[in-house]
Amino acid sequence: MDAMTCLKKLGYIGVLDFATVDEEGAPQVRNISAIHFEGTDIYFLTARGKYFASQLKRDGRVQILGYTKYKETIRLSGRAVEVPESEQKKWRDVLYQEQPYLENVYPGETKNIDTMFVIRDYTIEYFCLSTRPITREYFTVGNAKIKPKGYRITDACIGCGTCQCVSAGCHYRRKPLRD
Repeated sequence: MDAMTCLKKLGYIGVLDFATVDEEGAPQVRNISAIHFEGTDIYFLTARGKYFASQLKRDGRVQILGYTKYKETIRLSGRAVEVPESEQKKWRDVLYQEQPYLENVYPGETKNIDTMFVIRDYTIEYFCLSTRPITREYFTVGNAKIKPKGYRITDACIGCGTCQCVSAGCHYRRKPLRD
């Protein structure tokens, strides 16, 4: 697996979950289908007046999630920025050409209420439940940095190996304690 394959899979899924955080710190999730992949850049649009647009303009942090029929989860975390005004029409036209249904949503001049965003620096987490052991891989695009995840080993570790077994996907049964 690699970052480009993950992006292709997200493109095949088509409708992706986009999560942001509102002004009060509450998570907000919505489905977005108006997406264009250009190399590793991800372009998408929303109406200027929507909360989604204001959340992106205010903070920019976004997480995208896609799930395939093969039990693969692809999570992309990054920062969206509004496309410069001089490029808005270019990328909007590309998106409308690829996804003609948008003409029904925003016919004629009403498409001018849209604004385009792009994500360039992001991390991807690929997680597949259909492999044994379970596959988990991380990728970076642009200047993104991966934040470490997983178990935190402390000085209290007794070296029993249980956490190694769990992280490797093996199944174990703990023996019952006897008096």
